[in-house]
Parts: sequence; C-alpha cells; structure tokens
Amino acid sequence: MKKILTLILSAAMAVSMLGACGKQPAAAGGEAGGADAASAKATEVSSDDKTISLWDIATDEPDKTIWTWSVDKYNKEDSKTSGYTVKQVATVNDQYKQKLSVAMSAGKCPDVYLNWTGGPLKEYVKSGYAQDITDLVDKYGLRDKYNEAALEQTMIDGKIYALPIKNQSVAVFFYDKKMWKDKGYEVPKTLDDLEALCDKMVADGITPFALANSSQWTGSMYYCYLVARYGGPQIITDAYDQKGSLVNDATKFAGEKIEDWVKKGYFPESVNSLSPDDGEDRALLYKGAGMMLHGSWQVASIKQENPEFYKNLGAFAFPTLPDSKADQTTVLGTLGDNFLSFNCTGKKLEEAVKMAAYYASDEWMKLDVENGNLPPLKNAKSEEPAWQDIMEMINNASGVQLWWDQYLPASVAEVHKSASQKLFDNSESPEDVAKEQQDALDEYFSENGGDASTQS
Repeated sequence: MKKILTLILSAAMAVSMLGACGKQPAAAGGEAGGADAASAKATEVSSDDKTISLWDIATDEPDKTIWTWSVDKYNKEDSKTSGYTVKQVATVNDQYKQKLSVAMSAGKCPDVYLNWTGGPLKEYVKSGYAQDITDLVDKYGLRDKYNEAALEQTMIDGKIYALPIKNQSVAVFFYDKKMWKDKGYEVPKTLDDLEALCDKMVADGITPFALANSSQWTGSMYYCYLVARYGGPQIITDAYDQKGSLVNDATKFAGEKIEDWVKKGYFPESVNSLSPDDGEDRALLYKGAGMMLHGSWQVASIKQENPEFYKNLGAFAFPTLPDSKADQTTVLGTLGDNFLSFNCTGKKLEEAVKMAAYYASDEWMKLDVENGNLPPLKNAKSEEPAWQDIMEMINNASGVQLWWDQYLPASVAEVHKSASQKLFDNSESPEDVAKEQQDALDEYFSENGGDASTQS
C-alpha cells in the first residue's frame, strides 16, 4: 500500500499547494481566511439551537441504511445527555452538489455535510465552512481507525478538515461472468483485446459499454483512464504545476479513441441523456450490455438492487496500452468515497464529530461490508467475490490517480466534465476538447496570480 499512498499524497499536496478553489459565488469564496475567520463564519451560519443538520446523498438503499445507522445511534444513545439531536437531509447526488453550492452562497451551509475533498475542500476551508477537527480526531482515537491514504485526503497544511466515510472507490469494469462464459468472451488485458471484444459484442447485437452520461463524470472515467494509459498520471499533475499542457498526445489519443468507439457503436444511443442517478447504466448491464466502467461503490448498489445478477458479478481493471511507457497499473479513483466536513464550533462541533465517529465503529463497519462496501478503515475486510477482484487491482497498483473532477479546481472541473461529454456525441473534436480544458486552467491561473505554489 505504500506505493499507492505515494501517489495519493502527491495529489493531496498538489491540491494543498494550489488551493484548487475555483470561482465560487461570493459567500462560498469570500474574504474569510485563517482560523479566526473560519470560526466566525461557522458561528454566523450555525444556529445556537440543539439541532445538528446533516446533509448527504443517501436517497436509495443501501445508502439509506448505511448513513442513517449512525444518526439513529447518536440520537438514541447520546442525545439525552448532550441535548443535541441530528437531523438528516438526503438529496440526489447531482442535485446535492448544486444545493450545497447555493446554500453556501446564501450563508446557510449545514452543520455537517458530505463532500469529496480535493479542490473544493480547500475552498470550503478558506470560506469558513469547514472547521479544523484535528484535536477531536485525536480525542476520539480516529486517526488509528482510518487508512492513512484516506485520512491524508482530508488534510490541508497538516490539519484535518473532514472524515472519510463509506467506501474505497476506484473505477473498474463490471460484467456478468455467466453471460461472458456462455458467449465465450474473455477478460481483455490490453486495449486491442478490449476493442476486439467490443467488435464481437456489436456483431452479437450487444451494446459493449453500459454508460449513462447525463451527469458527465461517468464518461469522464473513460477519458481519464485513456489519458493515464497513454501518458501516465503526470499528464494532469504537470498541467496543474504549469509544467505541461492538456493539449498533448495523450489527450488527443483519449479523445480520438472515444470518438472512434462512439462511431463503432460501443456506447448506448443517446448516451448523454441517460441518468446514472436513476440507475440507467446498471439497468443496461442487467439487460445484457457487455460491461460497465464505474466506481466500486456500484458493488453495493447491484447487491441491493439485483441479488440474482450480483451472484455472477465480476470486475476487471481498465486494460493496458502495451506500447506506452506509462505505468499501466495505475487505477483511477480515491481511497475514500464520501467525506464529512463540519460547519459548526464549540460543543456542537464536538457532538457532530462524536456522531460521525460512529461511521468508524466496528459495528458500523460490519454493516457497511454486509451491504457490499469496503470502508476506508484499517480493519475492513470483505469476502465478497467482486471486492476480491477489486482489492487485487488496488494492491497491484502503483498508485491511485484522483478523479479529475475531484482533483481539479472547481471551475476547471466543470469545464472538464462538460468538454469531455462532447466526445460521446462527437459534437466537438478531441483537439477542441483538450483546448477547452487547458483554456479553463489558464484562466484559473490568470485569475489567481499564475503561481501554482501560492494558489489558495
């Protein structure tokens, strides 16, 4: 795991140096700075009542059960003595992101809220919406509970501003082992193998890739993996450090490959109109699509949603590009799926962290694993076959490349998603897609002084 940790830490340090803030509305990216300003903002937007508001994205099972367990435990066991009660509000993933942004803009950020760290977390800290919980993490012995790489993603200048929750998340291909065996399909090792397999599937009347890309970040996985396979993770880090450009051979290769796959019919019709929030990608997989590139959190969703299909669920790594000099074992993702940050102070902050600490308990860990996840906790183990495949990929990986939309500054991440989506309907050329992203990075640096080492 040390080699994995190295790349995660590299990305985390780059985010810390750059700030990865993006341009937020005034209230979310205001003038507050430093611990005093952060506390002042938290006091301003957190009421003095005894209700701890928690926002998350647990709208479907098994997430409802997984997230509500700790809330219910706190309200049952701690509320009477503390005087505080946790009120949980769940919102569908993509609507949630917009809702949180609007709330921060209006100065109405909840006391506890789910986020994905990376670039946006630094902005939350700068704006006073994420408090330093380092002392409380140590008080409740949480530092010894979490995987080191997962906890590092929550740190800025050595201080902890969030807690990792729920899952170790990497992008892998999922497939139906029984269907593949019946069809005589074999797991592809290289991109040439993958394309030959997809051609067979198309000839058999099967849509190779079950993709729903209305949310844009799902299609981004293909783009990011192809860039990494051709040029390595340093493509994005060099662009971040202003030592390179996103207009290069790797992004051209990725764009042209997706463009070609679209023309060959590897993706569903109207792919950019299909919704992952509604599970339309999984539905395609259940109905006989060849495979689905997605985050490992899908193991839990498939187990809950379609137990019969789950019995034959397999997973394999994104195929390699043998002629490339780039390390072909890198996986795309993060060793923490969701994170909780805290917008409150004093006694309320301590009680909020106490509630969140239940998400690191042995009892909760068992519940999470039983529901198909593998939480970012040191003692977490899973006997689920699909997770055995995934953990083998992680253990064999040289490192984990953070999702681009998590790694990039918020404003640039939005451009990355919208630009890469255009590849899936051939509405923009690979060169223009790359240029659009680089232009967004250039604009970001121009607006923030142009010095990567001083971004905030």
